[in-house]
Amino acid sequence: MQKLFHTEKTLIGLEINTADIKVMAVDEVRQEVVGYGVLDVDGKQMKKALEEDPTYLTACLTKLLTESVIGELPGDDYVVSLPTARTYARTFTVPSSSEKNLREAVELEVSQYVPIPASLLSIDYEIIERDKDTITVTMAAVPRIMIDNILQACDGVNISVHAIEPGINSVARLVKATEDGSLTTLIVDISQSQTDIAVLDGGTIRVTGGISTGGHSFTLAIAKQLGVTLENAHQLKVLNGLNPGPRQKKITDALEPNFKQIASEIRRVIRYYDERISTGVKVEQVLIVGGGSNVPGIGEYFTNELIMPARVASPWQSINFGSLEQPTKQFRPRYISVAGLASLTGKEIWQ
Repeated sequence: MQKLFHTEKTLIGLEINTADIKVMAVDEVRQEVVGYGVLDVDGKQMKKALEEDPTYLTACLTKLLTESVIGELPGDDYVVSLPTARTYARTFTVPSSSEKNLREAVELEVSQYVPIPASLLSIDYEIIERDKDTITVTMAAVPRIMIDNILQACDGVNISVHAIEPGINSVARLVKATEDGSLTTLIVDISQSQTDIAVLDGGTIRVTGGISTGGHSFTLAIAKQLGVTLENAHQLKVLNGLNPGPRQKKITDALEPNFKQIASEIRRVIRYYDERISTGVKVEQVLIVGGGSNVPGIGEYFTNELIMPARVASPWQSINFGSLEQPTKQFRPRYISVAGLASLTGKEIWQ
């Protein structure tokens, strides 16, 4: 059989969302970042690029790769993540006898729970558990136009895409490498434009969810509540947050509506997991990550709101930036998703 992939190649992670696009390459042996970069994008234009015409995405990729990279990107072999909120992921169980017609079972699940015709979707699935009577399947569906537009834009800048996955999968990969894998964990990834949520059970994502509330929503709320500029609001968010101080009540009042929206979505995801997927195992902890997680006191807030241990996780202990200029501590959480993506190996793709 012809070998399709050489494991010595470094896969470069490319994260695409409606707030920014990021790139990172990690040396697999040294676990060291050799190149990375970020480019802020216009949300409306990026949404159009993903759903209609990829021209804007192509232009952004060109600018990112030619003007915004710190270090070097070794080669043109890429793996890409796309916004989790634009994907549909589910885990379900079927009788073992259904395995020979598994594709039909997956398409039935899609037709029942995905509000887009299967003919317009790219669908992937795999068996993650089995016993003598049942098999457990995880599936993901993405609008085909989005996949086609991403591939067209990447082709326009001469990079080769070997895999595409939801962004929350990239985060989970890094979390699994650095956290206690025996605990059933709910991951809350707060980016600038959205919050993605997933239950990680036994090292596998079982269910996902998300809302269009993120770090930028927090900044806007503080600016409006306190009558300050966006720049000042951002500083209040990341330096004061919910910590005690003269402005604590006003900042808390500004942030609480957004936090309660996130908490409501967390409860919805946990409820679905408990009712449809869990075999008696309960979610044991909440890990908060992402560029919008840099609000002092946010872990304590969700601990009290959810009555469950919640904390901000910064799973960087397995990866370092070597001699490269590093992002500031304030901005480092922004790169967690793309770092998890860059940690994907050729062996994992082609096993």
